[in-house]
Amino acid sequence: MSIDMNVKVMYLNPIGTSAYDQVFADMASEYKYHDTTVHVTSLSSDSVPPTMTNLEYRAYEACIFNETVKAARYCSVHDYDALIIGCFYDPALLAAREVSGDTIVVGPCQASIAAALLLANNFSVIIGQWKWEHQMKNAVHEYGGRDKLVSFEAVDLRVEKFHQDQEQTKEKLERAAIRAVGELRAEAVILGCTLEVGFYRQLQTRLADRFGAFVPVIDPSIAALKAAENAALAKRLGWSNSRVWGMQPPPERELTDFRLLQTDIEFGNTLIV
Repeated sequence: MSIDMNVKVMYLNPIGTSAYDQVFADMASEYKYHDTTVHVTSLSSDSVPPTMTNLEYRAYEACIFNETVKAARYCSVHDYDALIIGCFYDPALLAAREVSGDTIVVGPCQASIAAALLLANNFSVIIGQWKWEHQMKNAVHEYGGRDKLVSFEAVDLRVEKFHQDQEQTKEKLERAAIRAVGELRAEAVILGCTLEVGFYRQLQTRLADRFGAFVPVIDPSIAALKAAENAALAKRLGWSNSRVWGMQPPPERELTDFRLLQTDIEFGNTLIV
């Protein structure tokens, strides 16, 4: 059986500014499969506050929930194989899946856990602030990782700070990872923010030097991209979204009657790589 490798993925940067779009586009360009096309897309500033640069708080996340669901619907109508919701909180993931048709919807947190547990028995997650721990811990438990989670390690950085002083970020990530592996016996490390993109290689090298053995460091943006591509290729084998019981979509007649999701979402910016 010859598998068509042409895959179309949307990487949704779920905020109303394009400030991070190029970061994710560079990541996609470097790590995507050759025949994959990635549309890095941010939400419209007409729908989401353009000065809201992060989703660190549930109140902020609530502001993008509706637009994320609309993006999933858009992908289902416009023949995207997969949609990545580019935040480690996996915001609106289950709601988006309900209306995504045959489009696979991927959350970076869930994808990172799956990647880590292919390579190790357990993992620690490096987060920016302790504020994130409660919500992310709930997600890890929901995804079946309760007994595999060693710890969360906070580095006292807001989302927008990760790339402002990269040397400082590297030092903070290294200290957190060394504690997780050396003191708490984590076998893998997950970077718990999509804007920790780009730091995993050097951190893996430093951990290998420190412990004399390889420790996988999972970059959630890359993990999500690989999960999306591989799920898209699995569709060629006939594996797609379940549509029974908890995965049952809302009836199309109701969506029409309720005047929901009847027109395309307008995005703010798109980069194609």
